[in-house]
Amino acid sequence: MRTWQYGLLGAPLAFLSLPLYVALPRYYAEHYALALSSLGLLLLLTRLLDASLDPFIGRWVDRLFAQSTLRAWRVAVVGAIAVGIGFAALWMPWHMGATALWLWLGAMLVCTYIGFSIVAMVHMTWAARWGGSPQAQAAWVSAREGAALLGVIAASLLPLWLGYAALSITLMLLLCIGLLCLKRTAHLHAASPVATHSLPPAPPLPRPWQLPAFNALLVVFLFNGTASAIPATLLPFFVRDTLNAPSWEPAFLLIYFVAAGLGMPLWLRLIGRWGLARVWMLGMATSVLAFCAVPWLRTGDTTAFAIVCALTGLALGADLAVPGALLTHLIHRSGLGQQAEGSFFGWWTSANKLNLALASGLALPLLEWSGYVTARRTDTDQLALALSYGLLPCLFKLVALALLWAGARRHPVLKGLS
Repeated sequence: MRTWQYGLLGAPLAFLSLPLYVALPRYYAEHYALALSSLGLLLLLTRLLDASLDPFIGRWVDRLFAQSTLRAWRVAVVGAIAVGIGFAALWMPWHMGATALWLWLGAMLVCTYIGFSIVAMVHMTWAARWGGSPQAQAAWVSAREGAALLGVIAASLLPLWLGYAALSITLMLLLCIGLLCLKRTAHLHAASPVATHSLPPAPPLPRPWQLPAFNALLVVFLFNGTASAIPATLLPFFVRDTLNAPSWEPAFLLIYFVAAGLGMPLWLRLIGRWGLARVWMLGMATSVLAFCAVPWLRTGDTTAFAIVCALTGLALGADLAVPGALLTHLIHRSGLGQQAEGSFFGWWTSANKLNLALASGLALPLLEWSGYVTARRTDTDQLALALSYGLLPCLFKLVALALLWAGARRHPVLKGLS
């Protein structure tokens, strides 16, 4: 019960992803005739600003928790208000000229992104400060990511039924419920000892990137995250131009996310037996083996691709449950528990956002350079799409797997054993 009280806030935070990253560009292009190239540039600049601020927000969150857990929660409430206002305003701009509309869009994106970063950083740090065994941490992370899966699914369906105004109201309600449930777990934080004037000043804490084990883990996270983001970027092209089944796209996404949620209990049981790193490597290998079938699929192979979605979704469960728990394990084994979690998660979330930018910046130009033209469906187009969508993610996954194996040998803390 306590894990889900903590994790519930993950649902509204994940609620933002599909509307902001998928629907918003099309919405402004169709309703306000904004150029896609200019929209893409604006989105890129705001995302880069968002990613660059995360390490500073993380350090600030550490100082908030050092003062009190309740203070950190109150700041998260302010961040949630910024998210709610910014998100609603994005879908309901006033009647204004072109220049004012661009300024409005940029300002509301920044408001939404920064508010989101504050709430997400408090949320991740909240559980990390509890410490505990690798399996216990994986349970907290799985609750958060399981709720996030529900949020993604809801965000993909509700706009079709309710529209974006009702979606904004739903987001605000879910943020309120999530924050109230989070506050109910505040008593689980142990009271920190109060320093007195007789104690010598504490030495400055090391920066996250000063720990070799963290650098090794962050590189694995970058390669693995990029491997997952590339198929997400290219999925509409593959479903439409290779499978010729655009109406199946929502079903494929549903199968993928449901399989990830159902697979989490399995990964949690395996973590207790094998440790975090081995389970993560098994998840990576499962994803690669399933995705090896993608280049061989052709028009009408919807059943086969649904099986691929189920298997890769199952592997996604390991990607969701393990990395955050492994990072928390590293923080506490390094003697920095209840001191620097926010700083670590600041760099971590910044890397996660860069994954999305790297995936689109790598996959889309590569697809174009290989001669692909959407909806043409020649042999050249099919080969280019098969290599970009099916082979490239496997290469990134294999590099991540090899780096994790080597990192665990070099830094035993990365094995994630109790």
